[in-house]
Amino acid sequence: MSNTNNEFKRGLRDAIPICLGYLAVSFAFGIQASEAGLSVFQASFMSLANVTSAGQFSSLDLIKNNAAYAEMALLQFVVNLRYMLMSTALSQKLSHKESTLRRCLVAYGVTDEIFGLSVTTKGRLYPEYSYGLIVCSVFGWILGTFLGACAGQLMPHRLISALGMAIYGMFLAIIIPDSKENKVILAVVISAMVLSTIFTYAPVLKDISSGFRIIIVTVVVALTAAYFAPRSEEVAEDA
Repeated sequence: MSNTNNEFKRGLRDAIPICLGYLAVSFAFGIQASEAGLSVFQASFMSLANVTSAGQFSSLDLIKNNAAYAEMALLQFVVNLRYMLMSTALSQKLSHKESTLRRCLVAYGVTDEIFGLSVTTKGRLYPEYSYGLIVCSVFGWILGTFLGACAGQLMPHRLISALGMAIYGMFLAIIIPDSKENKVILAVVISAMVLSTIFTYAPVLKDISSGFRIIIVTVVVALTAAYFAPRSEEVAEDA
C-alpha cells in the first residue's frame, strides 16, 4: 500500500509542470468555446471527457456550424489516432496482471505530455503513477477551461477575439523548434499550410466543410510523409 501511495504522489509531483502548461492552453480553449456558443458547463465537461487540445479545438467550428455527428466522429478519430499508438506502447510497460479496468483508466489520460513522462519511466509502469499524472494534469486542463469559459462570458467580444489568438501561438511554439531541426517536419508543415489554403480558397474545394478539410489534409500529408520520408530502423530503435 505504501508503494502505491508513493507512486501516486510521485505522479502528482511530476505532473505539476504539465498542469501549469495545460492551465494556460485550456484557458484559451475556454474562451474559444464560449465564443462558439458553449456554456461554461459544456466547455468544462468537454475538457473532462476529451482531454485533447487538437481534438477539442478542431471540433469547435463543427459545433458552431451544427455539423453531422458522423463528420465529428470521423474528425476526432483521425486527429486523435496517435493516442491509440501511444496506449499500445504504454501497455507493454504495464504488468500483464493488470485488469482491463485499470488499463482503461490509464488510457483515459494518455496525452502527448503524459505519454512522454510515462514511457521514460524506468522499469515497470505502475498504474498509480499514471493516476497521479492524470489527476494533476486533467485538473489543470479543466480548471483552465472553466476560467476561460467564464472569462468569455464576461469580457468584450473584441478582447475575446484577441485572447483567442493564444492557441495559434501555442501551435507555433510546438512546430517551429522541430521544423528548424528537421527538414522533413518543415516540409510537412509547409505542405499542410499550402493544402489548407487551397481548400479554403479554391473553387469547389472551398465548399467542403471544415471538418472534412482537416481530415483530408491530415491523411494526405501524413501518408505522403510516411511514403517519401519513412523513419530509418536506426532512428526507430533510438526513439
